[in-house]
Amino acid sequence: MQVRHLRTVVNAADGIAKLSAAAWSPNGQKIAIANADRVIVLFDETGERKDKFSTKAADPNAGKNYTVTGLAFSPDSTKLAVAQSDGGVFVYRLGLEWGEKKSICNKFIQPVEVTALVWPKDQHGVLAFATADGKVKLGNLKTNKAATLYQADSYATCLAASMDGNGVASGHANGTLHQFLFDDGRGAPAQTKLAMHPSCPTCIAWTNTAIAVGDVDRTVTLYAPTTGRVMQQFEYGRDPAEGDVTAMASAPTGQSLLVGSLNKLRVYNYSAGKQQWMEVPAVPLTNFCAVTAMAWKPDGARVVLGSVTGALELFDCCLKKTRYKGMFEFTYVSPSQVLVKRLATGARILLKSAYGYEFTKINIFQDQFLVAYTEHTLCLGDLASCKLSEIQWQSAGNDRFHFAYPGVCMMFHAGELLLIEYGVNDILGSCRTEFMSPHLLSVRLNERQSPARAIAYLVDTQTIHIMDLNNSSGNNVAVVHHDTRIDWLELSGKANKLLFRDKRKHLHLLDVVTQESVTLLQFCTYVQWVPNSDVAVAQSRNSLYVWYGIDSPDRVTVHPIKGDVQDIVRADGTTSVLVDEGIATVTYTLDEALIEFGTAMDDLDWGRALALLETLELTPETEVMWRTLSGLAMQHRRLPLAERCFAALGDVAKAMYMHRINDLIDELKARDPTLEDPTSHFLVRAKLAVMEREFKTAERIYLEQGQVQAAMEMYQEMHKWDASIKVAELAHHPDVDHLRQKYFEWLLESGQEEKAAEFREDEADWVGAVNLYLKARMPSRAAMLLKQRNLLGNMELVERTAHALATAKLWDKAGEFYLLLGHKDKALEAYEKGHCFKPAIDLCRTYAPERVIQLEEQWGDFLVSTRQLESAIHHYIEGNQNLKALETAIHVKSWNKAASVADSLDPSDSAVQQYCRTLAHHFQDAGDYARAERYYLKAGQPIEAVQMYNVAGQWDKAHRLAGTVMGADDVYHLYTQLAHEKEVRGAVKEAEKLYLILGEPDLAINMYKNLKDYDKMVELVAVYHKDLLGETHVFLGKTLENAQNYRQAEHHYLQANDWKSAVNMYCSCHLYEDAHRVAKLHGGAYAAKQVAYLWARSLGGEAGAKLLIKHGLLEYAIDFAAENAAFDFAFELCKFANKGKDADVYLKQAMFLEDEGKFAEAEAAFVKAAKPKEAILMHIHNEDWDAAQRVAETHDPPAVPDVLCGRAKVVFGKGDPAAAEALCLQAQRPEAALALYKEAGKWADALRFAKEYVPAKAAAIAAEHDSFLRDRTDANRDELLSTGRMLEQQGDAPRAIEVYLKVTATSPEDAAAHCLPAWVRAAELALKFTPGAKAQSVARAVATKLADAGRPDGAGDVLALAELYRDACEAYARGGCWDKCKQLGRVQPTLQPHIDALYVAHLKRSGAADALVALDVDAACQVLAQRGEWDQCLAAAAAAKDANVMQRHLMLFANAMLAAGSLDKLLARLAQYGAPTTQGFLDLYSMVFSKVLHQQDALAETDPAKLDLALSARELLKKLHGALGGAMPADLRALLFVAHLQYMHAYCRQRASAAGSNASGGAPLLAYAAKHAIALLRYPDRPVPVDRALYVAGTACRDAGAGMDRMAFTLLNRFLDVSDAIEDPSADAVAALAEAPEFDPASTGCDIPRVSVLPRSPAVDEPAREAVRDWVLGVSLERRVVAELDARACEKCSAKVYDAALVCHACACKWEPCIVTGYPVLKNATRCPGCSQPANKDDWNRFVVQEKKCPWCLTAQGLAYSLKG
Repeated sequence: MQVRHLRTVVNAADGIAKLSAAAWSPNGQKIAIANADRVIVLFDETGERKDKFSTKAADPNAGKNYTVTGLAFSPDSTKLAVAQSDGGVFVYRLGLEWGEKKSICNKFIQPVEVTALVWPKDQHGVLAFATADGKVKLGNLKTNKAATLYQADSYATCLAASMDGNGVASGHANGTLHQFLFDDGRGAPAQTKLAMHPSCPTCIAWTNTAIAVGDVDRTVTLYAPTTGRVMQQFEYGRDPAEGDVTAMASAPTGQSLLVGSLNKLRVYNYSAGKQQWMEVPAVPLTNFCAVTAMAWKPDGARVVLGSVTGALELFDCCLKKTRYKGMFEFTYVSPSQVLVKRLATGARILLKSAYGYEFTKINIFQDQFLVAYTEHTLCLGDLASCKLSEIQWQSAGNDRFHFAYPGVCMMFHAGELLLIEYGVNDILGSCRTEFMSPHLLSVRLNERQSPARAIAYLVDTQTIHIMDLNNSSGNNVAVVHHDTRIDWLELSGKANKLLFRDKRKHLHLLDVVTQESVTLLQFCTYVQWVPNSDVAVAQSRNSLYVWYGIDSPDRVTVHPIKGDVQDIVRADGTTSVLVDEGIATVTYTLDEALIEFGTAMDDLDWGRALALLETLELTPETEVMWRTLSGLAMQHRRLPLAERCFAALGDVAKAMYMHRINDLIDELKARDPTLEDPTSHFLVRAKLAVMEREFKTAERIYLEQGQVQAAMEMYQEMHKWDASIKVAELAHHPDVDHLRQKYFEWLLESGQEEKAAEFREDEADWVGAVNLYLKARMPSRAAMLLKQRNLLGNMELVERTAHALATAKLWDKAGEFYLLLGHKDKALEAYEKGHCFKPAIDLCRTYAPERVIQLEEQWGDFLVSTRQLESAIHHYIEGNQNLKALETAIHVKSWNKAASVADSLDPSDSAVQQYCRTLAHHFQDAGDYARAERYYLKAGQPIEAVQMYNVAGQWDKAHRLAGTVMGADDVYHLYTQLAHEKEVRGAVKEAEKLYLILGEPDLAINMYKNLKDYDKMVELVAVYHKDLLGETHVFLGKTLENAQNYRQAEHHYLQANDWKSAVNMYCSCHLYEDAHRVAKLHGGAYAAKQVAYLWARSLGGEAGAKLLIKHGLLEYAIDFAAENAAFDFAFELCKFANKGKDADVYLKQAMFLEDEGKFAEAEAAFVKAAKPKEAILMHIHNEDWDAAQRVAETHDPPAVPDVLCGRAKVVFGKGDPAAAEALCLQAQRPEAALALYKEAGKWADALRFAKEYVPAKAAAIAAEHDSFLRDRTDANRDELLSTGRMLEQQGDAPRAIEVYLKVTATSPEDAAAHCLPAWVRAAELALKFTPGAKAQSVARAVATKLADAGRPDGAGDVLALAELYRDACEAYARGGCWDKCKQLGRVQPTLQPHIDALYVAHLKRSGAADALVALDVDAACQVLAQRGEWDQCLAAAAAAKDANVMQRHLMLFANAMLAAGSLDKLLARLAQYGAPTTQGFLDLYSMVFSKVLHQQDALAETDPAKLDLALSARELLKKLHGALGGAMPADLRALLFVAHLQYMHAYCRQRASAAGSNASGGAPLLAYAAKHAIALLRYPDRPVPVDRALYVAGTACRDAGAGMDRMAFTLLNRFLDVSDAIEDPSADAVAALAEAPEFDPASTGCDIPRVSVLPRSPAVDEPAREAVRDWVLGVSLERRVVAELDARACEKCSAKVYDAALVCHACACKWEPCIVTGYPVLKNATRCPGCSQPANKDDWNRFVVQEKKCPWCLTAQGLAYSLKG
């Protein structure tokens, strides 16, 4: 928040003159202060003094020895409360206006000092004040008494009220803080001790988030209002210059806090994002002294401060100020509070978010209506009425607003209309509508003192809804369904009438209450309600229609006019219609008296209404008004007035009847003067009810009063004898029978036979009633009575009734009665005459069936004649008249029926073709082009179908159809011509589509190019020529650039990523600003700088410099100009740059001139740049030593020695060392000469020169020479060799060795010629002169060099000389010198194993397996395995007779075969070489056999490999079982029997297939195969998907024949359930599988595992599944079997158990599996003599008879016989 001083309201006094209190009225118009003289001074909001008055002492006799301790305005700003130290609290009435008389209206006298005062917001009748004894009291203005809210134990120092006025908080001298809430949220007050402050509070303020307290320790503390927790604390006590905290005030928004102290005002703002208070820089108050009073304007825009010296200062407080359209000023007092001020009038309104949200956007529409957004709400306001509303809202940025109706804002959002009433923080109503025009909406809110609140809106173009906004549910009070689109509507002021107009210009009026509508005009161009009335005005051509009484729409006044109505104006007691007649606007005045009549009716001013009508002649308009007045008079029981109205209307009957009622009233008044309301007397009420024709009401009134006779007479007078008789019967009147007879005779005498018949019917005289009905020529009533009362047995009455019905031409009933009489011919004739075809057809179906078709056709003809064409279609079809049906359906436009009929007719018929063409035309018009095409083709008109698609713009369909009925060239020509025509007519989209359909995108692109529609052109290029898109953009950019359309050209350049062309374009056109923009956005900072430079260069001089300064590029431009040799421009810019910048330019100019070879000019520039050294270097570089020395001597004398030394170096390099020595000595730098000699390697000359000129350095030169020789690494070979020889001669062997080792070879020849001898010499010296370890180290280094040089034998020799025999062996091995290795082995026998190992490794690397066998079988096998020669590998391993080697390589072979999928080879080798039984192999077998069994299951039944694979697996497992016995793992044992079953299943299937399914040997084998598949289901670890296993088992049972149909049906059903669950793997599906009763182990003993995990995909293909479904469905339909597993009785417990189960679920009895079937071996068992495996004897015998061998051991076996009886 920014606090800015506005003005000084009251100047400071010379001494202490404390302003003790200040207050600002809630309406913001008054400021009150209390000065040191105890005078209240009043100011206006700008600080202008307006009034003052003196305060009164609490005790008039005590004198004015008190001070004012507090001021507070009442919430309505009319009263001011003053607290005084003498214990008085006075309330002064000030009024709202200046100058009103002031008076004391309340006073509260206390026995102790009043220390503080607040008047809580919205608490109009109470105020709160604190006293010196620690009490906080509440003063009640109505009772003029004060009550204690709460009491503390210490002096009350300060008091504050909450922002909402619901509570007060006080601070006390002992540090306690107390809080009181008028309503704690539960409807009751609550007082709490909030906190204990560490020191005495001096001031307190209550913000929206905290209670702020200032104390004597110069600390500001903020407490949480609910918990008393310290939220934040600001300490200022450590600053000795800081004054006490003396005053504090919270902003009206509650989001800012001001704290006053000595000469300083501190400001705190609440940050909603950080959820804490932030202190901003304090506002200094120079010479203000201590702040003693503070008051904030209610809108938060200003604050006044009072000081101890009596000064009063006015400050402006806001976050920011903005102007809106130059008409309004927005002052942001806080993020959630904005003061909106109209600049023209100064009128203001405070825009405030009740939720404290920050305003993000504020708009003002029509200079009156305010719309403001926060993050979560929407604020709306009317600046004229100063009403604001705030609703919860999340804006998407597409809201639209209308302000056509006063008091309400209409907001459209996402197809929904919201109504917000100004001043109400809620949505008034909402509705769904897409019609947002103000002409299609009408809102009325409480107009003309009416409670009506309604809106009329369109749901669609023909439906109006009228919603009652008073109803929170938003119910519709009326719905209008119109047959034409509506284009205008408006409700009347009271929302009881609705005017609406349709597109045909018909004007309609709707009565909202009765929902009846009437058409007012057939042609209407203008219509409007007269403001503030129910008078309607409309124009139809040259006539003006006025309805003064809208309740009678037929009563209308017509005025001829010559123009168009523009508006209706009602002002100054006159209503005028403004008509524009072309030349001038003419005014037509309406009858104000007639209009005023409606107002009088609204006010129920009877006298005024009657007076108005009395003055008017009786016209259609006034007649309506008299009727309206009479109706309201009757409604409000103004009977004399009603009589006058009826008389005026000429309704003599009603007037006379009302006169009689009025006479009755007078009579009643005379009879009972105390009667207050004679109209409530029952006689009056009854007669009024009769007048309103409410006879039942009148009857009820009479009967309630016991006036039975009066009620009867009333009905008799109205000739309602039946009603009179009913009254008499109810009252048990004695003359009831007489009345009945009299009534019957009267009916007969008056010829009312019908009534007489009804009378007889009521008396249950049915025959008499029938005769009377016949007499009255009402045979239908007679017939109905005969049916109802079961009199059809009276044939005489039936015959008479039948003839009477025929005479009356009631043929349908006559036919019915003729049928009763048995006269079918007459009945049929009657039905035909009466066109009663349905009963006639029903009769003919049994009586004359041959006539049914004829009657159906006649029925159709009759329906056509009666225009019931739709119904006739069906009967024509039934009558086999399809052509007539088609014609009729087309005639009535029942197109779907016509289409269905046409489909059944022969299209070759010309009439049918014509009708099909009509159908096609209709479907074409209806947009159903597919059906239209169908019927065009049926009509033989394919070209018309093509043209239809062309007209409809469906070019692809047209092209497809044309391709089938036209030639390709014709189609291409047709569509290219059509596309060209579209292009010429401007239908480019259609032309484009046609070109694309033809596959000619280039034509479409060229079209858009010619039309200069480059966007479309680019779109097509992007799709069809993406590779040319960039070139297209560049081309378009150049084209547009030539056309001077630079913006578009820029767009295309940028799309082509060629921003440089865009920049060059703008630069060439001197549009540097655009060039700079493009370069900055797309080329980066560097490009922008370059363009800015060119821009400035084009401007030149000061303008260019200013531009560069604006962009911060002046320094850059100078540097850039200098770098590009634009030195004149650079020097020009330097005038505006910092001092010293020209030196940089001179330097760059000098360097440029140097490069150009202008050395003299360059020298001058270097000197100007204060860079003489650079000039010297330039001359040195050019070897102009004289010039360099001249410049140095002139401008840089210290550089002279450097010049001389540099010259000496050049001279030395030219071979003149003497001259170089002279120059160095001239420069007094002899060391420079020494450096030259050392660099040249002339150490002798260096020593000579040193001894001659610098003797002190001679020894150092010698030492350097030694170091040079020792440390130099880049010396050449010859140098090193010579140095080594020199060191060797000097006897320095170690250094010589080092030098020799530094020798490196540049080529093999060089190594052989020079390097090898040097290395060998180093080794010799090392072995001769150095210790052992050092010698070996040198030997290894030399060996390495020799090996690298390709001399491994030499390396070995050196190592052997150094006695490094093992290293020598390895060196010989690397070089392949095996002879030397062997020699060395003989010398050193301990190395022989190592030499052998090296030789084996060599053989392995070379792959010499044959040679390896003799040395290392394992290694040889590894080599063979790596080459994939597994047979040789395994043979070699077997030959070695080493079990470990064999098992290792067998395992490697197994892994390789598993990876390759060669399971048959793996099984063969395992069988050949034996199956090891180690744990590793056992783990391998589980995986191998699982894969084998899975692969075997996947093979076809007839594949021989299937059987071989299963047999191999089984035999291997049998070998394992034989080897392991009982130690064989359980999983392998299970796999053994699984392998056996799978082998047997494949064996039986193949044998059965070979024998033929119908042969004698095939059937039992198929049964065995089925049992094998069933037995396999019990093994859950079998590697076969569950659906595949069930499928195999089920189909095997199906193939086995009739004996296993039930198992086949059950298993295949289960298979289908599992397949469905796999395709829909839901939890319910899996649960359903688990709950299948036929597979329940508890009840059936089934050992087939439950399905808990489903495969991811089906293992059986869809055709096979469909075949199974068909078979199962067929069996289900035939009901041959039921879904149930085969079962048997347990041998032990006789329980029913699953036939294939190996364990009884009841007694746990176990059985062994049969080797023949896999089923359990029961009592009739046998065992194979060869392998002792169990089998059921019957199964064994059948198998052995057929196959002659044991299924387990495959040995020949015979039948098993039993010796038992």
